[in-house]
Amino acid sequence: MKEYSLAATARGDDPLYGAGETLARQVRFLEANLSAIPDYVYAFDRHHRFAYANPAMLGLFGLTSKEMLGKSFADLNYPADLATLLTGHIDQIFANGATIENEVFYRSPTGHAAYFSYVWGPVLGLDGAVELVIGVSRDTSERRVFEEALRTSEARLRAATELVGIGIYAWDPRTGALDWDDRVRAMWGLPAGTPIDEALFEEGIHPDDQPRVRTAIAACVDPTGDGSYAVEYRVIGRDDGIVRHIATSGRTTFENGCATGFIGAAIDVTARRNAEAAVRVSEARFTSFAEHSSNLLWIGDPATGAILYRSAAFERIWGIPREDGARFIEQWLEDVHPDDRSQVVHALASVGAGEVTQFEYRIIRPGDGAVRRLRDTSFPILEEDGAVTRIGGIVEDLTQDDSGQVYIVSAKALEARRLAGVVRSMGYRARTFESAAAFLDIAAILAPGCVLVDLRRAKPEGLSVLRELKARAIALPCIVLDGTAADLMSAVAAMKAGATDYIIVDNEGALHTSLSNVIAECFAAVRPVSRDENASARIARLTPREREVLLGLVEGDTDKMLGKKLGISPRTIELHRAQVMNRLNAGNLAELIQFALAAGISPPCDSHAARKPT
Repeated sequence: MKEYSLAATARGDDPLYGAGETLARQVRFLEANLSAIPDYVYAFDRHHRFAYANPAMLGLFGLTSKEMLGKSFADLNYPADLATLLTGHIDQIFANGATIENEVFYRSPTGHAAYFSYVWGPVLGLDGAVELVIGVSRDTSERRVFEEALRTSEARLRAATELVGIGIYAWDPRTGALDWDDRVRAMWGLPAGTPIDEALFEEGIHPDDQPRVRTAIAACVDPTGDGSYAVEYRVIGRDDGIVRHIATSGRTTFENGCATGFIGAAIDVTARRNAEAAVRVSEARFTSFAEHSSNLLWIGDPATGAILYRSAAFERIWGIPREDGARFIEQWLEDVHPDDRSQVVHALASVGAGEVTQFEYRIIRPGDGAVRRLRDTSFPILEEDGAVTRIGGIVEDLTQDDSGQVYIVSAKALEARRLAGVVRSMGYRARTFESAAAFLDIAAILAPGCVLVDLRRAKPEGLSVLRELKARAIALPCIVLDGTAADLMSAVAAMKAGATDYIIVDNEGALHTSLSNVIAECFAAVRPVSRDENASARIARLTPREREVLLGLVEGDTDKMLGKKLGISPRTIELHRAQVMNRLNAGNLAELIQFALAAGISPPCDSHAARKPT
């Protein structure tokens, strides 16, 4: 088979092209150029064999011209599917003289793997017939990597802009031409695809903000600056009239000291600005309310223990300026009465755990040593995820309520409110409780007063109030209110349970007079709670097991002896003893024994004798 080559043509011995000095020079010139270019140039004959390969192509295969020319795709170990594709191209070009462009992936015998784009076309003879198929290939791997990176970057940009609602725009400072995406158009209250010009842009800006925007634009196109542009302003929508807050930034490009282009991004921050405005209004309302309230409002940080805010009422209640108050809750607890300190610590811990808690306690004012009785309603301040990041409270000064206070216990809220109205009309202060349990939970620390127990809706529960007050030695005299259906035995049961007086409600009109007389007599008998009674009340709130442990300690039992007596381990006794000391606010065993003795708990007279060694 005759091989075609430019070298043969140059010698003038190819029968298809003939010989000629001029043609030979042209061929040598062409081959010199083909040898110099980095692209891969080659040619095929009708039998799908290489008829020419420039040096770049030979280098790709690591072959000499003699080794490569005349070889087919199969001879050069092309993959079967690729060989089939390329053979088809050659046949097609020989058949109809077509030009074919394509791109394939190929790994050469030298190990060079890449994407190659190629263009193949016919070489025609003097008679117009296709004599050869010539091709040029180029390694496009770098371009494909760049294109893939560009597609990835554009996809990320689209995802980011869609996620946060960013609009992209461009501006030509030389011509004034603007190019906006539809997100920016929407910020101006415009439909998608609306033509944009500088006049439309400026008309949308709020009149009060236009001077500031013009100044920012002038600065960003000033060649002496850095070309940056960042400004926030309001836009009035052209078609919808909505006022939006737009935050935008971008950068100008310069050539030879002149601004030639600008790319920017804009985002609608209306919701954020409206929320901030609402917060400011809310904070202003809170501050106004707090500073004019007769109650103390406070906010603290449970993590650090810092007190972040106190309202003006602090000065009236504590008797010192706000700036002189404790900065941390731990320091503030030093002002709390020692007998009430442990329950306040427990209450604040509950608030930090997410509970709303109401508790009463006394403080000893640092300025004059006066004792004030306070009621604190404390609550957690939650973040969106439910975490407690702040705690707050509303503190009411109850000191003025130490006389004339009536506590109303009624199972029916409507009756409780009606009775409270009657009591207040007499000049007394009234506080209602929805259940016996709610009242008994804080009865031990309530200010001196009188208890009005309504038996008409829940007699057993009402009688339990009297029995518990008596059992806990809490000196709060009780008046029992009962209905006309009550019999003599009901009155006897109430008096035995500890009632100071018993009233039958048979005449609503006469209720005012009856209550007025009875409550007046009740307050005549009110006396301050003694230390012994206070101790008894605290001990009454211990669990049965804790009372057993306390009694054993008073009797002088060791942990081991008491554990054996109660059938539990000495370690468990230690835990119960620690809990008892905490509940009674005792610093050591001696204080605990003194507290128990003050409450009337004493060891049997023969307890020591029983333990004498034999």
